[in-house]
Amino acid sequence: MARSWPVSVRWTLLLLVVILGWLVIPGVAVKRESFKYCSQSGFCKRNRAYADEVSAKGSSWSSPYELEPSTIQFKDSQLHGIIVKTTSENEKVRLPLTVSFLESGAARVVIDEEKRLKGEIDIRHNSQIRKERYNEAEKWAVVGGLDLSKSATLNANTEEGLTKVLYGPGSSFQAIIRHAPFDVEFQRDGETHVQFNKQGYLNMEHWRPKLEPEEDSPEDQSTWWEETFDGNTDSKPRGPESLGLDISFPGYSHVFGIPEHADSLSLRETRGGSGNHEDPYRLYNSDIFEYELNSPMTLYGAIPLMQAHRKDSTVGVFWLNAAETWIDIVKSSSSANPLSLGVGSKTTTHSHWISEAGQLDVFVFLGPSPRDISKIYGELTGYTQLPQQFAIAYHQCRWNYVTDEDVKEVDAQFDKYQIPYDVIWLDVDYTDDRKYFTWDPMTFPNPISMEEQLDDSERKLVVLIDPHIKNEDGYFVSEKMKKQGFAVKNKDGNIYDGHCWPGASNWIDCFNPEAAKWWSTLYRYDKFKGSSPNVFIWNDMNEPSVFDGPEVTMPKDNIHWGNWEHRDIHNVNGVTLLNSTFKALTSRKKGENRRPFILTRSYYAGAQRVAAMWTGDNQATWDHLAITLPMVLNNGISGFPFAGADVGGFFHNPGPELLTRWYQTGIWYPFFRAHAHIETRRREPYLISRPHRDYISQALRLRYQLLPAWYTAFHEASVNGTPIVRPQFYVHPTDEQGFALDDQLYFGSTGLLTKPVVSEGANSADIYISDDEKYYDYFDYTVYQGAKKRHIIPAPIEKVPLLMQGGHVLPRKDRPRRSSGLMKWDPYTLVITLDKNGEADGTLYVDDGESYEYQRGAYIHRSFHFQDSVLSSHDIGTKGSKTAEYLKTMSHVKVEKVIVVDPPKEWQDKVSVTIIEDGVTTGTTASMQYVSQPAGKASYAVVKKPDVAIGKTWRIEF
Repeated sequence: MARSWPVSVRWTLLLLVVILGWLVIPGVAVKRESFKYCSQSGFCKRNRAYADEVSAKGSSWSSPYELEPSTIQFKDSQLHGIIVKTTSENEKVRLPLTVSFLESGAARVVIDEEKRLKGEIDIRHNSQIRKERYNEAEKWAVVGGLDLSKSATLNANTEEGLTKVLYGPGSSFQAIIRHAPFDVEFQRDGETHVQFNKQGYLNMEHWRPKLEPEEDSPEDQSTWWEETFDGNTDSKPRGPESLGLDISFPGYSHVFGIPEHADSLSLRETRGGSGNHEDPYRLYNSDIFEYELNSPMTLYGAIPLMQAHRKDSTVGVFWLNAAETWIDIVKSSSSANPLSLGVGSKTTTHSHWISEAGQLDVFVFLGPSPRDISKIYGELTGYTQLPQQFAIAYHQCRWNYVTDEDVKEVDAQFDKYQIPYDVIWLDVDYTDDRKYFTWDPMTFPNPISMEEQLDDSERKLVVLIDPHIKNEDGYFVSEKMKKQGFAVKNKDGNIYDGHCWPGASNWIDCFNPEAAKWWSTLYRYDKFKGSSPNVFIWNDMNEPSVFDGPEVTMPKDNIHWGNWEHRDIHNVNGVTLLNSTFKALTSRKKGENRRPFILTRSYYAGAQRVAAMWTGDNQATWDHLAITLPMVLNNGISGFPFAGADVGGFFHNPGPELLTRWYQTGIWYPFFRAHAHIETRRREPYLISRPHRDYISQALRLRYQLLPAWYTAFHEASVNGTPIVRPQFYVHPTDEQGFALDDQLYFGSTGLLTKPVVSEGANSADIYISDDEKYYDYFDYTVYQGAKKRHIIPAPIEKVPLLMQGGHVLPRKDRPRRSSGLMKWDPYTLVITLDKNGEADGTLYVDDGESYEYQRGAYIHRSFHFQDSVLSSHDIGTKGSKTAEYLKTMSHVKVEKVIVVDPPKEWQDKVSVTIIEDGVTTGTTASMQYVSQPAGKASYAVVKKPDVAIGKTWRIEF
């Protein structure tokens, strides 16, 4: 056991630690000059200039890329061929092409470079890096969905110079591949939805030896062979190797996706003009604190999935490339009748994708619905994990809880003020001198005692473990990593040394299978001494963040396992660490069967399989609160729904109104955590003065009341990829007025619609309703109805603007508890809102909330249906070896109340209902109370204690 220090000494030392911590904090405002614009990125600038040249030449331009007809082969739903690029010197560069047609209905286009594939190139600076273009992004991002179609065929009606392939459901999709110049159109039901190289921007920078440029060379070679930015020089041993492609969506005026950016949900144009951006959207995972809002500037994560949406149609593309990527967006309008402006006009969105290295590898999804995109993309990269129950409840964090006694006191204060929470977090300073897998012996001498106190209330602890390892003799992690060669190397093949929180640091290289395997052993209880089963992990700074590196990250010419350059793998780097941590938490102790919980800051496609994410170091401002909604929604439709933002703002001190409104917003983040900077005032909810403390507590209790619905929504996301919180276009894909809305959301399939208040002094919210169903205020059942209209909802500071759409059965748990774990055996309340036909539907998913036993049938999955004054519950689960045992443990968990909103008026004379369970009338009835309300508010009926088991089949007849 660690030596305990006297309290006075511990607090004195703690003060010194905090002061020293302040001294090494990077500047607390984004230094925009430390991060590139496109004009400062050689490959982005070159490809943008290429696009400008092509556009300037107009119809006189012909793309120099041609598919050689003699090389085309089609077999087993794959088309192979060679694209020939003819250079200005008349050199013929051969680019192998593979187009795969998948059973899912997706298509995949891969273009490589023959000389690099065959190794027929020279690498400069005596570097030992690989010669081929990076081709392993699939290894980290893709887990399924690659089965080739069983029915794709060549279209017999092919015209001269074209190859046509029929594929997809009922052969309703078609790829039309033009040979010269090379381009591809993807059609659904005879209409073109996606086009490759229609504008002629395809550009693959082929390998060439370094020669002195001719004085009159038309090409700017200044950034081909090396590039300097902010005092750092990139050696570029392979020379120029970027790739660019234009992808157009004819008839689509809205595109979404490509997180992470602090911007609107509907992406803006990027070539200037009123309300547009001047720079492309950038995907290059970076540590950007106090980031800019309404900006295409890169942030911490990168998911290169773009969706285009119009009335009744959604399509998408997934750009599988892990290198730095920029995306331009330009919209153009055309009209069949130029004299009738706006009549019959058609908007096309053109995107221009530019990556620094790697293959050109693009998946095409033809929808036609948003749900189809979610499902097929999820099959490809994996659905979000089903987390433990505690993970979707409230998390309390700050940098830093300063001692184990501090943690215990915070825990006790939550109980004293009867405020629920599930998880408390420790930032970097719990460690011994910022050495991970250790505890500070002065401030955290007894972590097990702290964890045991938390466990008494079913609460958890999350601790920070970052990939930078303090370079210090005698530190067991550092010594082993260096001795075994598990660290990332610099361009010269030596261990890379950079600066991060511990000072001089080295970085674990989890691309190395042996390094990843070793890293996963460090979490075992006998290695990470002082940790116990209720301790989980936060992987931060994993972009990777390097304080003295170029753009606050690792040099691109660093070398990873397999001799890949960092430039090749940068955006997927964080995923390799997450995979290893996930494996670690599933194998900490033999026989343990708990689902892991990991939070990540850096992410790429596929990270959703193993982690939650948050939007990084935001500010305590109203604008930063507002931007969290489109950011979280965008992650959700991009396959990573377990997303959230720092409640209250990481930097600075929110006033009581802002903090209250942030909690009322945060309860709608799938990942719900308050977090704050070390220099901010303490702001735990119990420290806030009344009445704002009461308002925050009410919001927290609403989150806990709805946990059954949250868990059900997470389960749905884990099996079909649907977002947990959904934007307007996703739920109402035909209503064009709602396509750009990103300040209100639907919660799962519950019909709950909310528009959080995100502006100072507001006391109402104008919620837009697309459909003509009735909507009911969650709290007093005020009725709102009227399609394609905005409705003013009262929202004084104590109220969350929340409506219930007619036609749903909503499961809740109404008994307040200190944590979600203590709610496990509590009874349910079912709230029924009837639709225009007097019907309603809903689902409930329940399991033990922590283990993998649900994979063996240990769960309850019920469908509720209300029709003809009968509420029924039906089993929609699949039985397994553990089903009967689990149902037995849940047999005493009942429905204690049913509330029917807007019931038939004839119910006014009824006083009871009949219960039929498992097909047998119980012989008892339950009392029912009908409550009339004044005009404008729906009446409601309450059935008390029907006492039907939540896991059984039953009917309640009204």
